[in-house]
Amino acid sequence: MAWSTRQLAELAGTTVKAVRHYHELGLLDEPPRKSNGYKQYGVAELVRLLQIKRLVDLGVPLAQVASVGRADEQPDEALRVIDAELAATVERLQRVRAELAVILRHRAPIDLPAAFSTVAEGLSSQDRSMLMIYSRVFDKTWLDELRNLMLNEPRTSVDAEFDALPADADRATRRRLAEQLAEAIRRQYEIYPALTDLQSHTSRGAETAESAVTLALQELYNPAQLEVIYRADLIARDATDDRFDALDSHGD
Repeated sequence: MAWSTRQLAELAGTTVKAVRHYHELGLLDEPPRKSNGYKQYGVAELVRLLQIKRLVDLGVPLAQVASVGRADEQPDEALRVIDAELAATVERLQRVRAELAVILRHRAPIDLPAAFSTVAEGLSSQDRSMLMIYSRVFDKTWLDELRNLMLNEPRTSVDAEFDALPADADRATRRRLAEQLAEAIRRQYEIYPALTDLQSHTSRGAETAESAVTLALQELYNPAQLEVIYRADLIARDATDDRFDALDSHGD
């Protein structure tokens, strides 16, 4: 009894295309051919095809099917490796499902780092972008501290005013807004000290972190907002900058 490629595929519950692909990969030996050139598959080819299909159904990648071996071998080590890979895949998928559940529950932007999904409400597009940058350059301790701050420090009207600040805002407005923000920043520096120690909490080196954050700030915020951020930080740290002192003394 011999079967054609189509008949073999039907018996094995697969497709002609799959059978030909297995031939190309060297997983299934080419059978003898009739005088007319058609392949003649026998029991040996059917059994091997069923073995391949079984391994694929178990999640074994085609690239690893050959290493698993045939039925008369005991490929324990190869199977253990595949089992470990599948376990890692299951863990990753479970983690993704958990993250999606949090995103759906809080209706959070999908682009945010998972840890910040619960604090996403009210964030500006600039805030979300900065969080994504932070997640790539700071360690878990720093990010956890930032998340705690965001959980415990609700946004205020001052934050909303800063988000809407136009690039041509007058100097008095920028100065006032910086002073108002500085009050909250000074308190936050005291409660969340890790946030002030950037160099100790970088995941990719201080230089990389500083460069990424600086470039992100420059691209995401307009000049007036950048001035407010800088002024507020100076005030919160009781520091000074002669450039602003000179500008303030002359007014707008």
